[in-house]
Amino acid sequence: MFKGTAVLASAWLVLGLTFVSCGADEAGQDAQEITDDIQQEVVGELGFTANGEDFVRSGFVSNDGWHITFRHLYVTITDVTAYQTDPPYDPHSGSEIIGDVMVELNGVFTVDLAEGDDNAEPILLGILEDVPAGHYNAISWSMIPCEEGPSKGYSVYIDAQAEKGNQSYNVSFGFETGYRYSAGEFVGDTRKGFVTPGESSELEMTFHFDHIFGDIDQPADCDLNMMAIGFEPFAALMQEGTVQENLASLSEKLPEETYTKLLEVLCTLGHTGEGHCYCTIIQ
Repeated sequence: MFKGTAVLASAWLVLGLTFVSCGADEAGQDAQEITDDIQQEVVGELGFTANGEDFVRSGFVSNDGWHITFRHLYVTITDVTAYQTDPPYDPHSGSEIIGDVMVELNGVFTVDLAEGDDNAEPILLGILEDVPAGHYNAISWSMIPCEEGPSKGYSVYIDAQAEKGNQSYNVSFGFETGYRYSAGEFVGDTRKGFVTPGESSELEMTFHFDHIFGDIDQPADCDLNMMAIGFEPFAALMQEGTVQENLASLSEKLPEETYTKLLEVLCTLGHTGEGHCYCTIIQ
């Protein structure tokens, strides 16, 4: 009898364990479903765009009267990173961005900022999915020399036409130096970088090439035109209707003061809307 009782007790124990095990599996599945639901509720999508603005796509007049039309304007971008920072990042501090949340867009992207007409949208580099919700109020990226294609060897490559009166030049500029830009919140008509659950948002890398040539539509003594070189120093290098230079050649041909000014201006190309960047040179 004792033996039979032991067998019966063992059977009930196994059955009990089976009941417990089934209950644990169901609870685990429920817990996982709840976790998945929570994750879906607190993540969204964040896209990254590059914008040379309308004057690059439609052309503009430099501060010294040259009408510049861009056929192509290539930049090569990598190490794109967005941050949630508190307090907000100040690019004038010259410090690194320290974020509570940080997400990175992997890859190297060569884009033609002159592509499209006046109504063209900024160029989409990529979209990150399942990004933690919140306000991405800082961004950093690098411009590096391209490894292939028409802009090979240059982080920035300009293919343009410059005209003034009866003068007309084909223009090719390649800048071989790399740059790292760090910016705070996008500054523009609308705020950007707000990722809300289940929704899409974006951040923009903006490039201000009027910083090199200036803008005749702005006052001559405004900050933009005071920093800009204009086109006349480059026109002086014309050979057979063509200006074709890079930083190495310009260092030898431009006056030292003008060349130094160019190097300073190139560090100011990167913005986020009208928001400024802190720039470091990549050797």
